[in-house]
Amino acid sequence: MSHVDIRFADKNSERYMLARRIYKVIEDLENEYLYPDSETLGGFKFRDGQYKFSQIDEGEWTDFDSENDYWGYREDYAWFRHSFTVPERFAGRPVVYQLTPSASGPWNRSNPQFIMYFNGELRQGGDSNHSEIRLLDCAKGGEEFDCCLNAYSDAWEFKGKLRMGARLKVVDDLVNRLIFDLRTPLKVASLYNADDLPRIDIVKALNDAVNLIDFNTSDYDTFAASAEAAIDLLDSEIYSKDAMDATACCIGHTHIDVAWLWRLRQTREKAGRSFATVLKLMEEYPEYKFMSSQAQLYAFVKEDYPEVYEGIKKMIAAGRWEVEGSMWVESDTNVTSGESLVRQFLVGKRFFKDEFGVDNKIMWLPDVFGYSAALPQIMKKAGINYFMTTKISWNEFNKVPYDTFMWKGIDGTEILSHFSPSTDCFDEGDSWQTTYNAYLNPEHILGGWHRYSQKDLNREYLCTFGHGDGGGGPTRDMLEMGRRMEKGIPGCPKVKQEFAIDFYRDLEKDVKGSRRLPKWAGELYLEFHRGTLTSQGRNKRYNRKSELLYHDMETICAVADSNGIASYPQQLINDGWKIILLNQFHDIIPGSSIKEVYEDSKEQYEKLISEGKAEIAETLGKIVCTPDGNALTVFNTFGAERDDVVITDMPAAEHFSIVDADGNVMPCQKSADGRLVFFAKGVPAKGYKTFSIIHGGEQGENTVKVENKTIDNRFFTVRFDRDMNIASLIHKATGRAVAPEGEVLNKIYAFDDRPFNHEAWDIKAYFDQKYTEINDVSAVDVTESGPVRTVIKVTRKFLSSTIEQSFIFYADLPRIDIDYTVDWKEKKILLKADFPVDVNTTQATYDIQFGNYKRPTHRNTLWDFAQFEVVGHKWVDLSDNSFGLSVLNDCKYGHDIKDGHIRTSLLRCAVNPNSEQDREIHHFTYSLYPHAGSVDTSDVVSQGYSLNLPLYCVSGKAAHSSYSLVSTDKDNIIIETVKKAEDSSDTVIRAYETWNKTTDCVYTFDRVPKSVYVCNLLEENEEQLEVNGSTVALRFKPFEIKTVKVTF
Repeated sequence: MSHVDIRFADKNSERYMLARRIYKVIEDLENEYLYPDSETLGGFKFRDGQYKFSQIDEGEWTDFDSENDYWGYREDYAWFRHSFTVPERFAGRPVVYQLTPSASGPWNRSNPQFIMYFNGELRQGGDSNHSEIRLLDCAKGGEEFDCCLNAYSDAWEFKGKLRMGARLKVVDDLVNRLIFDLRTPLKVASLYNADDLPRIDIVKALNDAVNLIDFNTSDYDTFAASAEAAIDLLDSEIYSKDAMDATACCIGHTHIDVAWLWRLRQTREKAGRSFATVLKLMEEYPEYKFMSSQAQLYAFVKEDYPEVYEGIKKMIAAGRWEVEGSMWVESDTNVTSGESLVRQFLVGKRFFKDEFGVDNKIMWLPDVFGYSAALPQIMKKAGINYFMTTKISWNEFNKVPYDTFMWKGIDGTEILSHFSPSTDCFDEGDSWQTTYNAYLNPEHILGGWHRYSQKDLNREYLCTFGHGDGGGGPTRDMLEMGRRMEKGIPGCPKVKQEFAIDFYRDLEKDVKGSRRLPKWAGELYLEFHRGTLTSQGRNKRYNRKSELLYHDMETICAVADSNGIASYPQQLINDGWKIILLNQFHDIIPGSSIKEVYEDSKEQYEKLISEGKAEIAETLGKIVCTPDGNALTVFNTFGAERDDVVITDMPAAEHFSIVDADGNVMPCQKSADGRLVFFAKGVPAKGYKTFSIIHGGEQGENTVKVENKTIDNRFFTVRFDRDMNIASLIHKATGRAVAPEGEVLNKIYAFDDRPFNHEAWDIKAYFDQKYTEINDVSAVDVTESGPVRTVIKVTRKFLSSTIEQSFIFYADLPRIDIDYTVDWKEKKILLKADFPVDVNTTQATYDIQFGNYKRPTHRNTLWDFAQFEVVGHKWVDLSDNSFGLSVLNDCKYGHDIKDGHIRTSLLRCAVNPNSEQDREIHHFTYSLYPHAGSVDTSDVVSQGYSLNLPLYCVSGKAAHSSYSLVSTDKDNIIIETVKKAEDSSDTVIRAYETWNKTTDCVYTFDRVPKSVYVCNLLEENEEQLEVNGSTVALRFKPFEIKTVKVTF
């Protein structure tokens, strides 16, 4: 049971002495009366390892001495079993079974944990907050139990060894009721000052009640009558009085990190244990309501614990268990792509609808590290009406001024949002942090009301209560105190247990049309955990590559399927997306988990990438249906026609040329590793084009000139300094130098990265106080030179690490790619590349999901200063209205752009919780794209996609020499996704407007469609479009995402 904090400031007062007396009475009731009889249990058998319960009778069991034997190491699994009989003297009374895994350290949330089976039935989870299970409401005596305990020891936070023990105890329900009737209001009184009426009245009533308890009698009936008298007095003097005119709308919850300090396989068990515990407590507390998000957890439980899953379905049907949250997992929203966020909702909502018949309406993200400005539109178009979080309260410098407000996204969409304000009353003066793991006790209920910012708007707030991460959710203590607060206690908000969706619907009715309802426009930037944009670079690369690979596979397979060439691999795609979505959980993709999590993740990514590449190769082989050794078909998965470099898997022959159907010669050459590289012009959007190989022909002229440390092509003149940094980059079309006079581009800095806590999570504002310039060049080599490109490889040494930079200068592409291979061996260093830009602007532009976002480049306010590391996806840009520089990338997300410098974070190597983080070989590419005019008149969006979506090349011919499934006539309309519909043979096409302007455009299809519907992100039809031949006209609002469903 939880203790009562006697934290009165006036410790010499009479009322303080009375409070101490009341506390002592509660303590005596607990120690002497609550458990009037007990018996120690032994006879344990032990079996090491992890097995299913169905295998319990297989293998060898050994005796386990509760006094002398130990178990429990890092990721240690074991089974215990023993049999016992309820003593005859327990007859007529409730009986509980208590786990006592005594240890050389505290029993914490991760170590140990149990799944408890009695007589073959899974009854409850066991953890530090749920060590007891109520076996019998009224024992007869002589009942026999066979107990099997599936045990797990994490040992991440706890390094000792464990023993194993258990007790059988009689519990006195009357005493339990009296204890909580006393304890709960005493907690309320402790939250008030000496002269506050709630404290004065409560202490008087409690003192009067304890005066009625007869501790001197040896007759139980006499004692029980006195206890009943005390309870009756408390009912009349406390619980019948008016509570505060405020209400905490409470829902039981257990926030389970899908991986963090434990692997996925342990998460499966945490979910099973926690959900089993919830079901057991629901048997005992009929008012108890519980909510859990994350469809993935339910899928795990369905597979691993079918009996628990059936229990959940029964509680859902009974109106006791709420399935909400909408997403497959509570994903990161910084690094994940727009399409990934769509799939989180599409896959998550479909699961909840198919399994439970529930249409989710809340985006439930209590614990992610920032919230993209693209989210409101994505939510609304996925049928989501409400948003919930608490993590934003962890801001380092600035408190977000609202808890209930309308959140406005980049396109103008607004979503009703509520931040659960629960916090401990005693902590509220030290911090504005709130929690999603609240305790259902007066400290958190009153603390939440004090913390709530919109008291002038409404009188209710949301409280999610329960232990997370394997802590099993709500406890009996919480539910008991909840009962008392639901009845009402003077000086405390009333409690009501209700579903989160009911809270939000009532909130919407209360605030709709109110002039007091505030609005927040743009991203909800978390001033904390900024390092998660960079930590675990390998995993972030896998994420980007997987997202784009499945984008490509869907496009290619949709082309094949809609043309009757090959069936669509729906199951393979669905399974792959679920793995991508799973690994976007907010402690996996941010890089804040233990080493073993990334070992598992690497294995999953490599499998889905291998399967995806194989499917693409097979499907392209069917599209390119005519074998021809002198033909090459190039496939473009981007939504616009492209002129781009093709890197084939074919060996380059001597003396050949490549031409298109009109006889135009394409520049070509041999790569450093002997492969054919050529420049393909006019490859159609979402389609392909066939080229011919002419033996003995010309390959084109080499127009990239290298002289000493100067490189010249038709776009740029570049001069390197002695350290092979770019001393000068002249953009020929404008005559502008990119960098200010005397500054160099692409200098690599190694910053001393030592956050004072949360190593893998945090970069602190002082990170740039100490740094090293990486200038040690050990080799410079020209590795390629030809009509397509020239490649210069620079090798650098830094401490024990090696950095290889390959500068790629193209004859026909207006950008410079810098390809990296880094063998990194250092610790506690943040690696950044720096690009000073000679422009006049106070804003930088960042690629985000389905659009872009502008942030200040100055530090005028504390809000500006706090954003010293921010997210950008495929590109970032610093421009004025005449000129600018975009830095593109293929897998990096962390940037800081201040005072005319773009700095992109490349690697960071924290040592906690993974001591080996990022100490491995890394591959990544970023590109320099100088351009005339402002960012929105440049070609940066297409260039970003070009870098990230390579062209595919297959030997042979397709049915057409040139083909496009769909294209648009406007450059600012980006056709992002083409896929087969989830529930039909229709083709789904998703696009967005990228430069914040209303745009009329036309889609052109490869044939006349039978029908075209605008649909939402869940692929539900909303509006039929008029078809004009093979085209349809659409209007996009600024930054609008628009999805159409086409029947061919």
